[in-house]
Order: sequence, then structure tokens, then C-alpha cells
Amino acid sequence: MENSIKKIEDMSLNAWPSHKMELYDGWILRFSYFYTHRTNSVEQFGTSRLPWREKIPYCENEYRRLGTPAVFKISPLVSPDFDYMLENRGYEIQHTTDVMTVKLEDAVLTAGYDQVEFEYTIPSEWIWSLFALKNTVDPIHRMVVPSMYQAIPKEVICASIRTDGQITATGLGILDRDYIGIYAIHVRDDQRRKGFARQICTCLLKEGKKKGAQNAYLQVVEENAPAHALYESLGFRYFYKYWFRVQPDSKQGAV
Repeated sequence: MENSIKKIEDMSLNAWPSHKMELYDGWILRFSYFYTHRTNSVEQFGTSRLPWREKIPYCENEYRRLGTPAVFKISPLVSPDFDYMLENRGYEIQHTTDVMTVKLEDAVLTAGYDQVEFEYTIPSEWIWSLFALKNTVDPIHRMVVPSMYQAIPKEVICASIRTDGQITATGLGILDRDYIGIYAIHVRDDQRRKGFARQICTCLLKEGKKKGAQNAYLQVVEENAPAHALYESLGFRYFYKYWFRVQPDSKQGAV
């Protein structure tokens, strides 16, 4: 199980590059002006030799220099003692996320997807439409995030549905090894409950299977019950959980 978790964690790093990254003794410090926790956090990916009590203040100083609190991703690959140490330093849990997986041979792919358009690059129109769907208005995010999408090193399947000529639903499949990762499933508020998310997920999974993927994974916030229900109906099942420990502003620099 640990090897499978490590594989998905590595693939998720490939799938979503950060604006800036620093390698530090088996850790990777990711920074993207706090666009998402995943792209603005410390992840442990290799062997660590320095003591935690030295490394945590270093990370706090680096993120302070960049203008954000320090954030650490806690997955099953991270020692529970490390999570406990962060808790004692005042770090709070945010964005608990479930990772779900399915073997594509077992996926329930009965929905049609005639309305779905897909491409094998990520067009600028798709990115700007995603900003509109997510109400992304921060000018720094709108400046740096397009380059993050364009920096994805793996093969992609970019999906969308249009209403009256405008993109009103999006999805992104990222192929890596024998998996397709499902990302960026968003539907405009006034177009929900029309089956658009199901159509896009079905399209991505079928296209991924055509391209050789045998499995799929996705990440969904723990309390998002409608998304869980959709993904379970497609055959996805819970695999593991991760969360982020976020440094309170008042605690920055504490030892």
C-alpha cells in the first residue's frame, strides 16, 4: 500500500507544478503566491538527514520571505510524530482531502459525452474560463497560473463543455505511467445538475483508457459530499487521506 501511495504522491507532484520550487534535504518547498495549498506547501519526497527542529524554522523563514505562512502537506508517508510536532507549534489543519482511485476496467462509464470537447494541449481560453468558473480575480494568480498549467510535463487531455458558445464546464486528465489523474472538474453555478461533470469525467476516463491508462486517481476535499457521490457512482473508492498544517500568522518564527 505504501508503494502505491508513494506512486500517486509522485504523480500528483508531476501533475501540478508550482511557480517556484526549492529542494531541501529530501523536502520540496513549493510556492505559488498561495493559489492553492498543494502548490504552496512543503512536501516530503525523499530521505531526510537533518533534524526537524532545524528544518521547520528554515521553511518558516523561506515562506515568510515570500510573504505567506509556512504550510506542510501531511500524507500517510509522513511520520505521525512530525504532524504532532507541527500541532505543538500551533499549526492548524486545513483542506483535508480524500484520494480516490479506480481500476478503469471496473469504472462505470455509461454516460454519454457528446457535448464534451477535448484537446491534447491546454488552450489559453480554457485557463481563462477556469478562472471565471473559480472566480479567480487575484491579478498575481491570473499572471502566474497560466505558466503553471503550461509547465505540466506529462501528456494531458483537456475537456470542456460550452453553453451558448462559452465554456461552462471543465476537466483535465493527466497521464502518468499507468494512471490518469482527474483534475479541474468545475461547472458554472447556473449549469449544475445537468450531468456535465459526469460527462467530462466519463470522457476523460475513456480517453485515458484509449491511451493506455489502466487506473485513475483524483483528489476531493473531504466535506464535498456531492463530488464524493459523483465519483463513487463512477466506481472510484477511497484510498487514503492527506491534509495541510498551516502556520498561524501570530506563530511565525516560533521554535
